[in-house]
Amino acid sequence: MAEPYLVARTTDTNSDVNLLPKLANRHGLITGATGTGKTVSLQVLAEGFSRIGVPVFMADVKGDLTGLSQMGGGNQRVTDRVAMLKLTNFSNEQFPVTCWDVFGEQGHPLRATIAEMGPLLLSRILNLNDTQSGVLTAAFKIADDKGLLLLDLKDLRAMLVHAGENAKEYQLAYGNISGASIGAIQRGILTLESQGGEKFFGEPALNLEDLMQTVDGKGVVNILAADKLLNNPRIYATFLLWLLSELFESLPEVGDPEQPKLVFFFDEAHLLFNEAPPELRSRIEQVVRLVRSKGVGVYFVTQNPLDIPDVVLGQLGNRIQHALRAYTPRDAEAVRTAASTFRPNPKINTEQAITELATGEALISFLDEKGRPNPVERCWVIPPSSRIGPVTPAERAVLIKTSLVAGIYDTTVDRESAYEKLTNRVATRMETADKVATPDASPAATPEAKDEPGFFSKIGGMIGDVMESKNASSSRQTVGEAAMKSAARAVGSEVGRRVIRGVLGSIFGGKR
Repeated sequence: MAEPYLVARTTDTNSDVNLLPKLANRHGLITGATGTGKTVSLQVLAEGFSRIGVPVFMADVKGDLTGLSQMGGGNQRVTDRVAMLKLTNFSNEQFPVTCWDVFGEQGHPLRATIAEMGPLLLSRILNLNDTQSGVLTAAFKIADDKGLLLLDLKDLRAMLVHAGENAKEYQLAYGNISGASIGAIQRGILTLESQGGEKFFGEPALNLEDLMQTVDGKGVVNILAADKLLNNPRIYATFLLWLLSELFESLPEVGDPEQPKLVFFFDEAHLLFNEAPPELRSRIEQVVRLVRSKGVGVYFVTQNPLDIPDVVLGQLGNRIQHALRAYTPRDAEAVRTAASTFRPNPKINTEQAITELATGEALISFLDEKGRPNPVERCWVIPPSSRIGPVTPAERAVLIKTSLVAGIYDTTVDRESAYEKLTNRVATRMETADKVATPDASPAATPEAKDEPGFFSKIGGMIGDVMESKNASSSRQTVGEAAMKSAARAVGSEVGRRVIRGVLGSIFGGKR
């Protein structure tokens, strides 16, 4: 059984405040105004989990947390805090770190496939309304039923074109698929691509086991570079929610283990709930409520406890509250809310203390051995053993080169999927139609062929297939160009002329 580990010492009596690993998967919350010490508290918790062999995943929104990989020392503030708290066993330390970056610039690429992301989360990334989300869901279902893999954005684009072109065929089984909704989704994809979103999706996709590794008995700290990703808050929050959902869906039930299998820190947690539709909020609440039985602890980090819905807030048993400033009525309400969520301590006026806390000082309440919240204590958080602050570019390069997953995710794989199958199908149809319509290429184009039974039906069907391919790819010729080229090749045949005039004339509204 893992021993409790030190997180802080009380301000008045210098008594230890420990976190129990057995109850660490009951989730937690770190709140406080900017500059009050939330990042250092997060770093201290991550060090404690890593030290007992628990892997950690966290998003680094300011670029400060990679210092976990480097030996501490040379920081006067740390030295002073160690002396003040009389930490006789304190030593500088470094921890195994794996750097990730969805853009592949500051770490190993972290990708998901379109199919893994699913229509619900993808709808949020693309900012779709309910009708458009329904069409996207139908496209996913058609792809599943047709055995078409959706791995990257070009697969999704091709699948949407296919669904739109065959909307009448699919209407009874999958519902109405309007061209307007297809267009709105395609515009959303275009916007996502302009933000570098094509790098989010593809293969090799993340293997969750690569997040749960240890080195020399210490849990690996997985750090996602999120400074650039945070430029689009909706993508940032949805991507982390996808990762948390994948853990929930993939990991087996373990009940209450002696220590977590993984601890997940969700920084800027308010972004997870901003503008989230009810269906997505329900999904978030379900994941938070049930993922602890999979051995995963989730710790939300945000400025204001009001940022977290009450249903989720009630699931967070281990709490660190840094200072809040009561400058506005909403700030004052946040202070009252934060104070009311702690188990009272007769020695502390919690509401008043929240506004008085110094940087690095916090109100802390962790769960006791029976799973009950301890009375709130006013504490000084211990200093980190690793470096406070980011690594240098050279140090980051070494981390990437020597990590456990070096070389696994760095090269993109583009295997046959929906895009390749649909474009190959279109190309085959166009080639067949061209051969039939060319006089020298097929005996069916000769005058004698006009007497062949079913000849006109065959030609009409083939040219109809050409029409179906008109929007399959923006890089290919338009449907008008393809049709007219076929027509030009067919003019040597009276049969060809009649077919072209009859079929294409009706489509384009031209004169016969």
